[in-house]
Amino acid sequence: MYKLNSLGWYGFQELCNSIARQVLGQTSMTFLDSSDGGRDGCFSGKWKNIDGQIYDGEFVIQCKFRTKGNGNLKFSDVSEEIDKAHVLAEKGLCDIYILMTNAGVSAPIAAKIQKHLKEVGIKHVMIFGSTWINSQIKENSHLRRLVPRIYGLGDLSEILDDRVYDQGKALLEYLKDELAKVVITSSYKKAADAIEEHGFVLLIGEPAAGKTTIASLLAMGALDQWKANTMKLETAEQVVKHWNPNNSAQFFWIDDAFGVTQYESTLSNRWNQAMPKIITMLDKGVKIVMTSRDYIYNAAKKDLKKGAFPLLHESQVVIDVQNLTLIEKRQMLYNHIKMGKQLLSFKKDIKQYLEYIANHQRFIPEIARRISDPFFTKNLNLSEFYLHNFIDKQESFLLELIEELDKNSQAALALIYMNSEKLKSPLEINEFETNAITKLGSSLSGCINALEAMKGNMVQHLIIDDESIWKYKHPTVGDAFAKFIVRSPDMIEIYLHGSTTDKLLDHITCGDVTIKNAIIVPKKLFPLILDKLNSYKATKKYKSEFLSEWGAKRNLFNFLARRCSLQFLKIYIENNPEILEQVTEPSQFLEYSPEVALAYTLFSNDLLPDRNRKMFIEKVSEYALNGENLYALSSENIKQMFTKNELKELLDKIKINLIPKISSLKETWKSNFNHDDDPGYHMSSLKENLEIIENEFSDKPEIVFAVNLELSEIENWIKENTNEDTVSQLDNLSGDSEEQDDIERSIFEDIDE
Repeated sequence: MYKLNSLGWYGFQELCNSIARQVLGQTSMTFLDSSDGGRDGCFSGKWKNIDGQIYDGEFVIQCKFRTKGNGNLKFSDVSEEIDKAHVLAEKGLCDIYILMTNAGVSAPIAAKIQKHLKEVGIKHVMIFGSTWINSQIKENSHLRRLVPRIYGLGDLSEILDDRVYDQGKALLEYLKDELAKVVITSSYKKAADAIEEHGFVLLIGEPAAGKTTIASLLAMGALDQWKANTMKLETAEQVVKHWNPNNSAQFFWIDDAFGVTQYESTLSNRWNQAMPKIITMLDKGVKIVMTSRDYIYNAAKKDLKKGAFPLLHESQVVIDVQNLTLIEKRQMLYNHIKMGKQLLSFKKDIKQYLEYIANHQRFIPEIARRISDPFFTKNLNLSEFYLHNFIDKQESFLLELIEELDKNSQAALALIYMNSEKLKSPLEINEFETNAITKLGSSLSGCINALEAMKGNMVQHLIIDDESIWKYKHPTVGDAFAKFIVRSPDMIEIYLHGSTTDKLLDHITCGDVTIKNAIIVPKKLFPLILDKLNSYKATKKYKSEFLSEWGAKRNLFNFLARRCSLQFLKIYIENNPEILEQVTEPSQFLEYSPEVALAYTLFSNDLLPDRNRKMFIEKVSEYALNGENLYALSSENIKQMFTKNELKELLDKIKINLIPKISSLKETWKSNFNHDDDPGYHMSSLKENLEIIENEFSDKPEIVFAVNLELSEIENWIKENTNEDTVSQLDNLSGDSEEQDDIERSIFEDIDE
């Protein structure tokens, strides 16, 4: 049995309308409660129900909600509704009356209600009580996916088979206490539509906007409805590795696809490289959901190759989850406070301010969670002034909360931070970590006790991949702790000593290079970072020795190119002069080559000797002249590294030696095509090269004509080699919500009952 009474009157009404659409097979029109005239929903016309019976006329749906569970419907509960139904019948607005209630309905009461409704002119009466509604939830997986909050209102083992239930338990570790409070937003509905139609969705939004919650709900729905083998992964390589070509029922969830708190360009490059496989996977029925913070995705867009994955450039599957309607905000507040940890006295006191909170322009889902937890509100005065500060200055509020914690709690948060936000339990800390928490005035036992005390508000304990770990309750806790670390040089040094080089390269900057949320290492600690970098020869992100060394070099070059000040770069080159030779040999894939980024950084800071600059431009010119990659002409950074004469010389050689060969290049590309790959992606790099030529020689009509002729033939070839079954029309999923935001009956009326 599901705890339907915990839905609240509005949530139950929404469930009833979903049942009308998905189970009874009819689209329902919802009315505002205060002026519904006895109609919580209605529709008009012919209706053939799932049993084959045909009804014709004006239909009315009425929902009767009981705050307290385990009760039966009484005739007195619906006596007023019978009077309203009489008026509707006289006006010709009610031929068929459908009553839905979360209360139990006995046969005698059902018969009495039906008798009185028919006496006032209703032709047909249907009454559905809690038993029937519970059975519909249990039997209809599509309904559960559309209203996933009900996953948290009952026993999952009753509706999922054993294999799927085991996976469901792992996913529920991410939601656990929150699932029953979930609100089905327009963003969730759009994301669910995108997953069903395209197999892919990217959820973007600011921190704490609800991206992970929506992804979790999509994953649960995939488990339930499609019995999909569901995995939560971190990188593109892992997605490709775990793909089973013989199993189309796979669901991959990648949180923070382009970086956790800052943009990591290597992740974008890896997605670009993996895209031929990803596209094939989607064509075979695999489903993928990715999340990203908005400012990280905005930084990543410039590096995501449009030809590699056009879906990422379609607004239809890139959904901003933070555009909440007023109704959604109200329901979030109701659910969290109604089912939260606050005392009844607090609920009574804050009730008058809930509408103000819901209307606040900076309201996000995380605000509802914090207001429902006494841990966050213990020093909060309930007035509009203090509530405004609580909502508007949520980041500084959380930082102040961390600063006020005892030493043991701060040390426990530091341990989680030093372990990449995955602190294994039971705790076994190394020498660095022991020294760190000692300096913070704590101990191993103190940290263990603090973790238990903070469980449920600042931290959470999960079982992931059969490992017991401690994580921050929400990523914003990690953000705030990073800022807390920055305020103390001693704390930064503790963090630097205790963290792996892999972690440091993703989270620090040497000097201030204006990267959001990065930990800025001051000049006095440069020698420590230099030692870390000099000993960094392999990364643990890869198992093979070759990939470990290649990955370490790539990570190092990207770090030097993007996250280091001029002063640190000078120190690094003095200690590692060989780096000047290494950047002169970029790979053929210039767009992804870390040598390119570092070479330009050194050049723009006058740290690249002219001899090395010339070696670099000779190599990128070689790639351009043989038609492999003309990125050197489309990259403003690379073009700046050429002298005027050098660039003219390259263009002349392209005109004389390459352009006459573009037709043969096209044939070479066609001959290398594997029919298991996507033809559009296969030709994307050649098309980009030709478009670069067209742009550079736009003042030469004969060249533009020749290039356009080849591009046209390439498009025809792509169409000829595209399987029509894999082509889909993208529906616009980013339209405005049609829901009304005006509910005159307050959602919060029973918040303190």
